[in-house]
Amino acid sequence: MTGSRGTGKSSLVKAMLDRYAEQGLRLIEVDKTDMVDLSDIVDLVAQRPERFIVFCDDLSFDEGEIGYKALKSVLDGSASATGHNVLVYATSNRRHLMPEYMHENLQAQHQTDGEVHPGESVEEKISLSERFGLWLSFYPFRQDDYLDIVAHWLKTLGCDDEQIAAARTEALQWTLERGSRSGRVAWHFARDWAARHV
Repeated sequence: MTGSRGTGKSSLVKAMLDRYAEQGLRLIEVDKTDMVDLSDIVDLVAQRPERFIVFCDDLSFDEGEIGYKALKSVLDGSASATGHNVLVYATSNRRHLMPEYMHENLQAQHQTDGEVHPGESVEEKISLSERFGLWLSFYPFRQDDYLDIVAHWLKTLGCDDEQIAAARTEALQWTLERGSRSGRVAWHFARDWAARHV
């Protein structure tokens, strides 16, 4: 799951656990540095009756960090060995999990036969994200969606309709100060506003 910060990527995974725990769903949260142990994790739970999500939150790599190469191998190697009861979920604010630079795209060359050969560094970077079979994208909220979420949280925190209407302008200013309209920003605003006005 990739996309804008605070839009609910991690919350969706945790909500699934809450919804399906009684049916045997379990969550194993791992840091990106522990993803190289994925094969061992799969082996440990292979014979268990539960179903598992191996979850890595905020998966991304910095320039020069080589851990992504090990993760690529593990994800490829584990695809046939994951068994019936394990899925790997990861969230990231980056679609390709690593920083990309314009100069890397300049390495592409047009050949006389018309074939295009992109730079190898670009190919290397995007190949990790391709190891995941399904991508879900999360986009910034529209203003009306953000205000609806603010209203929901204010009501949850004990505000009436008049107070919610009075908070509208300040809620919009809050997003400008933070440079984002998201569920996380709406929650923080609602808590702050309710603490000062209720």
